[in-house]
Amino acid sequence: MYEKSIELFNKAVADEMTAVHQYMYFHFHCEDQGYELLSNLFERTAIEEMMHVERIADRVLFLGGDVDMAASQEVKKVQDVKEMLAMASKMEQSSIRDYNLWANECSANADSGSKKVFEALVDDEERHYDQYVTEMENIEKFGERYLALQSIERSKNLSAAAGAAEA
Repeated sequence: MYEKSIELFNKAVADEMTAVHQYMYFHFHCEDQGYELLSNLFERTAIEEMMHVERIADRVLFLGGDVDMAASQEVKKVQDVKEMLAMASKMEQSSIRDYNLWANECSANADSGSKKVFEALVDDEERHYDQYVTEMENIEKFGERYLALQSIERSKNLSAAAGAAEA
């Protein structure tokens, strides 16, 4: 009875696993480049995407299915911050589109519980999308100074932490 919902949820798991891997990759590279705010944003989003996998897995198991944990794509080796944000916003747009469609498909199959799960995921993905667009707008508005300020702030924090450790 719920085969279609299980199939859609497993597609969602694959996309969410891809997002987790991609955002953690971005997190590592932003941190390495000294962009602490962006690094933290990618890390927090990756954790939220992991929570999505858990929520979806719970629903799949409730419906009597099994969870396929394979990612849908390999991690793309993007290290330019602007490209990271553009890619992340496109990933979120794709999830928003898919989850809206899949919510409607679940509804058409008389599975309102699964519809509600997809709708809740849409809310989270829209927030992620907005965060990435805001960061792209900040870079556009303030230019490279925006990124430089993040790097300087990180240096100040590291210096302050080193001073505290010595005391």
